[in-house]
Amino acid sequence: MYMFLILTMLVSFFIQWRLRSKFAQYAKEGLRSGLSGREVAEQMLADHGIRDVRVVSTSGSLSDHYDPTNRTVNLSESVYAERSAAAAAVAAHECGHAVQHAQGYSFLQLRSAVVPAVSAVSRFMPFILLAGVLLINRTPVPLGLGIAFFALTTLFSFITLPVEFDASSRALAWMDRRGIVTTQEHTMAKDALWWAAMTYVVAAISSLATLLYYVSIFMGGNNRR
Repeated sequence: MYMFLILTMLVSFFIQWRLRSKFAQYAKEGLRSGLSGREVAEQMLADHGIRDVRVVSTSGSLSDHYDPTNRTVNLSESVYAERSAAAAAVAAHECGHAVQHAQGYSFLQLRSAVVPAVSAVSRFMPFILLAGVLLINRTPVPLGLGIAFFALTTLFSFITLPVEFDASSRALAWMDRRGIVTTQEHTMAKDALWWAAMTYVVAAISSLATLLYYVSIFMGGNNRR
């Protein structure tokens, strides 16, 4: 179990590095259509009849996200202004989430429903797990509670996967349909989004491995009593 946790950590570092290098590489490739990330996002929203979502610039690198609470597509400064395959891919992907929201995509609705509970338990879950491990020989209750909370965050990680893959699929299909990217640019956009999706896959697997680790401690503690 320890080796698997270490392996997933190393794979996660590799994918993060690979993701950043891919985006840096594709950011240098000018988009033949000449559209900036902001223009790509605004056009995709308009094509789907979404008029109540704003496209705004936000600070940070790879900090792009769709916020359903205030109906905004938040693009990092480079993506917002850049005219590259990477910027177009990111902008369209985040708008893919806006389209999911507008069309009532089931997995997005499920993830949104779980968010409040995950946010609440995440604040104190590490302390409960630590207390549970320290007290496992006295009582299994704290660790059992911590495992239940951690299971919720693990479930959230897996619910996120179809949401992210679907948003990328919508983005690539729309960019092809509207002629936003050439065949070569499509390949670059697809590659960039694939590496981005892999970060969520590894996060979900890592969360599951950690959950199983705590379960093994819990079972071991029960067997010793």
